[in-house]
Amino acid sequence: MKIIVQKFGGSSLTNDERRNQAIDKIEAAINKEFNPVVVVSAIGRAGDPYATDTLISLLKTIEPSSRELDMLMSCGEIISAVIMANSLKSRGLDTLVFTGGQAGIITDDNFLDARILHVNPKNIINAVEKGKIPIICGFQGITEYGDITTLGRGGSDVTASIIGEALGAELVEIYTDVDGVMTADPKIVPDAKVMETIFYNEVFQMAEYGAKVLHPRAVEIAMRSNIPIIIRNANSNFNGTLITNYDRTRSYREEKEKIVTSVAYIGNRTQVKITPLRPDGESQELLLENIAKAKVSIDMINIYPEHIFFIIDGKDENLLIKVLNDLGCHYNIVSDCTKVTIIGNRMRGIPGVMARAVSALSKENIEIIQTSDSHTTISCLIEGKYTDRAVNALHKYFGLGK
Repeated sequence: MKIIVQKFGGSSLTNDERRNQAIDKIEAAINKEFNPVVVVSAIGRAGDPYATDTLISLLKTIEPSSRELDMLMSCGEIISAVIMANSLKSRGLDTLVFTGGQAGIITDDNFLDARILHVNPKNIINAVEKGKIPIICGFQGITEYGDITTLGRGGSDVTASIIGEALGAELVEIYTDVDGVMTADPKIVPDAKVMETIFYNEVFQMAEYGAKVLHPRAVEIAMRSNIPIIIRNANSNFNGTLITNYDRTRSYREEKEKIVTSVAYIGNRTQVKITPLRPDGESQELLLENIAKAKVSIDMINIYPEHIFFIIDGKDENLLIKVLNDLGCHYNIVSDCTKVTIIGNRMRGIPGVMARAVSALSKENIEIIQTSDSHTTISCLIEGKYTDRAVNALHKYFGLGK
């Protein structure tokens, strides 16, 4: 069987016109002799009747358990899948709807952000062999004990990738409301452009560093199984962006490779400088253990004999301050920062990229508070008020625009 997994986001399914556009994409795959397997998100966005956030808003009083909240949130995708199946049938296409559990997605019991343990795709395979189009509810699975779980925000991308892996799909198509993966956030960079191709690890870094492109776990799955992903606009025929290992034996188009391919950012970061009670490893270990126990995630950490620097999500600032006060640490807090990151697979082993990034920001009189880097990323922490200027400056300096 020549399988293609096609995932449609909530904004692609909001009305009959958009659902028909989605069906056009499914029929196009059939005409190319693919067997389509369709994954859907909940219809619409917050405020729309059956969107996930709208369902959550129905709970106005007592906080439900995580288990019960997962049961409620899973309803949005079920409604979406049944409506999509009905629309397909009106076009003469036979379908079969599956919840995540019925599709064979087995997860742990970490409600609200479950991890997939394994997939048994026999029901999906049986449906395809009978000439039906499986419509799978994204964002959800089931535990070995039968409890419904959800996979975290953006989890329908994960569903599409894991189903693609389980079926040995030729391709996973992610349909959304943008033309593809862009070099920067077009809301703040007017000349951001769609990339034709991008490495798995580059798009993974983009997602990790703030770009709302694709769920990082979805990229991990596709990368390990070497299944290409294409990000496409459900409302146009734009080619989209191919995410791949860049195997040069394949016959897709290639852009001239650049050292830096994109710029991403994460706002509302807080920088913390701590002087532990004692300048020794034991004191530092105690400090980090207590931060971990408080479930505060740290990033960009630099450890020196007498100081520790790192950043956290701004929402955890008060929680961290309590931990530090309880330990009697001396500390300094810088709130409302932004972590701006340049990303590029070809940065590995190329000297001077950090210097060029620093130069781009200094020309805009933007002070760099802290930096970190890896083989494929360079991150600069700046004051949040300079975010737009910094992203545009880096985007322009590295020649990423149209």
